[in-house]
Amino acid sequence: MKFAEDHNSARYKISAYDNNSVAINGEPYMRSLVLSPMELIADWAPQRYSDLTADHLEAFYRLNAEIIILGTGNTQIFPSADILRRLAEGKIGYEVMDTQAACRTFNILMAEGRNVVAGFFLD
Repeated sequence: MKFAEDHNSARYKISAYDNNSVAINGEPYMRSLVLSPMELIADWAPQRYSDLTADHLEAFYRLNAEIIILGTGNTQIFPSADILRRLAEGKIGYEVMDTQAACRTFNILMAEGRNVVAGFFLD
């Protein structure tokens, strides 16, 4: 097996995940959170995906997201029309997927040097 040195300067990296938690830099989190390579909002206000409103998206815009990922828990759930409208108005690419897929996608985009901002909901 060949190893490569990690040159990514990200402050926060997802180190593990399962259906109930996301570990960032080795520390597990079991509540919803917002994550970018350089910022962590460890106790994001909507704790369940059903509580998410368009106003909660401000956290993504404050972090100057290049792309937004929403991890909706154990299953993929598409946002309401109000949330989709707010995302479209922001003119930033976005993806909605289950949380485990969102963790994998976050790590890939972060490794590419993208300013990805993800919101993770945990079941």
